Amino acid sequence: MIGVVIPVHNEEKLLGDCLDAIRRAAPVEVVVVLDACADRSAAIAIQQKAQIVSLHARCVGAARALGASLALDNGARWIAFTDADTIVPPNWLSVQLDLYADATCGQVAIEDWSGYPSGVRERYLRDYSMDTRHIHGANLGISAAAYRSAGGFAALQLGEDAALVSSLLARKADVRFAGPAHVATSARWESTVEGGFAAMLRGLREKCIAEAAVEPLAA
Repeated sequence: MIGVVIPVHNEEKLLGDCLDAIRRAAPVEVVVVLDACADRSAAIAIQQKAQIVSLHARCVGAARALGASLALDNGARWIAFTDADTIVPPNWLSVQLDLYADATCGQVAIEDWSGYPSGVRERYLRDYSMDTRHIHGANLGISAAAYRSAGGFAALQLGEDAALVSSLLARKADVRFAGPAHVATSARWESTVEGGFAAMLRGLREKCIAEAAVEPLAA
């Protein structure tokens, strides 16, 4: 059985589309982890026939770990992870499985840059292309055996995905980076967690705005 785990905190606006995309990718068992949700996320997950589990940690690492534990208890041999603001392609899971690796770390793409000033997209693409080892919780897959061997996700508010991959690499696991199945994630820059993907986008946005506001020096 293939399990998919999605940590969720008040994602009623985006969760439905995320679940629709996962269902189009492959027949899987989806676990939605509701972390301190106060909106309709639970109702949407139930309507989409996902298994739900709740906690009140406001910690993505703890949420992913809880979802993975439930998927393993359900008999998953492979667990894929994504986020509620992300749309996976139809070949998302088949690409992961066809690599026959212990874990796969895929890339993320942003398709809608509306709301950002000129220059942000280009700066992001330039910086992103320089890194050949992308690790995103929104596009991650791991075998059950490798997950158990690495000790699972740590209860971290930030960097839980990188910490897990580091543990895998320390154990000489076969980890494949930058597979072709990119996922489309949102370009939102609001976040309560400093240092995450949204914070990085916010920093690029603020930098471009500041640079545009500087008047050129007189000749």
